[in-house]
Amino acid sequence: MESFLVCFHAVAPLFLIMALGYLAQRLGTVPRESVPRLNKIGFRYFLPVTLFYSIYTSDISQTIQPKLLLFSLLAILAEYALAVAYVLLTEKDPEKQGVKIQGIYRSNFVLLGIPLASALVEGADLGPVALMVVIIVPLFNASAVITLEVFHGRKPDMGKVLLNIIKNPLIVASAVGLLFLLTSLRLPTVLELTIKQLSPVSSGYMIFLLGAFFRFDGLHRYRKDLIQVSLGRLVILPGLLLTVAFFLGIRGVGFVGLIAALGSATAVSSFTMTQEMGGDSELAGDIVVVTSALCILTMFGWSFLFKTLGAF
Repeated sequence: MESFLVCFHAVAPLFLIMALGYLAQRLGTVPRESVPRLNKIGFRYFLPVTLFYSIYTSDISQTIQPKLLLFSLLAILAEYALAVAYVLLTEKDPEKQGVKIQGIYRSNFVLLGIPLASALVEGADLGPVALMVVIIVPLFNASAVITLEVFHGRKPDMGKVLLNIIKNPLIVASAVGLLFLLTSLRLPTVLELTIKQLSPVSSGYMIFLLGAFFRFDGLHRYRKDLIQVSLGRLVILPGLLLTVAFFLGIRGVGFVGLIAALGSATAVSSFTMTQEMGGDSELAGDIVVVTSALCILTMFGWSFLFKTLGAF
C-alpha cells in the first residue's frame, strides 16, 4: 500500500496538470495551434534553467554514475534498433515509417524525468537524472533527423546535425552545469536565487502544454498504427530494458530516470520535427496524444512494480 501511494502521488499530479491544459484548450484559452510556439519558450528558456540548477546543486559523488550513463546510451541505441527492425517488417508506407520509428523510440524524458524522480524519491539528488540529458538528447535528436531524412530519400547533412546538437539549449545548459559542478564555481547570490526560483517553472508549464496539445480527432483512422506504437513505446521496450537495468543493479533516482527515459510518452518535439522535415504529421501528432494519455497508467504501473521490488 505504501508503494502504491508513493507512485500514485507521483503520477496523479502529472495527469491533473495535463487535464487542466486540455481544459484550457477546450475553453479556447490556449489554442492548440499555439502550443508548438509556447513549447519552444519552455525548451529554450525554462527547461535549460531546470537542468542547469539540478546539476549545479548536486553532489558530484552522486551525479556522475558511469554505469547509469553507459546503460542509458546502450538502452536508447537498443530501442532505436528494435524500432527500425519492427517498423521495416510491418509498415510499407514510407510516409509512416520514419514517424512510427520515432514514435516508438523517442520518449518525453526531458519533460518528465525530473518531475517523476523528485516525486518518487523525495529529497533525492536529481543530478544523475539531469546528467542523463547529455547522453539521451543528442541521441534522440541525431537519430530522429537521420531517420526522417533517410525515409524521404534524402542524405542527412551530418555536419548540420552535429551543429544543431552542440547548439541545443538543453545540451549547453547541462554542459555549463557540469562545468560549475566539476570546478566548484559558484554563481553570485542574487543570480543563484533567481535561477532557484525559476527552476521549478518548467515542469508544470511543459506538462500543462502537453495537455493543451491533446485531441481525439483522427484516432480511429490510425487505430492500428497507434496500438503498435503505444505497445512498443510504453509496454514492450520499457518492460524489457527496465528489467535488464534492475538485474544490472541500477537503483535509486537513476532507476526512476530510466522509467521516464524508457517508459514515458513519445516526445512532443517529434511532432514538430515531422512537420518541418516531412512525413505523416497527423499520425505523429496522434502518437504524441495517445501515448501521453496512456503513459500516465503505464508509468504508474512500472513505478509501482519496481518500487515494490526495491529499485528505489
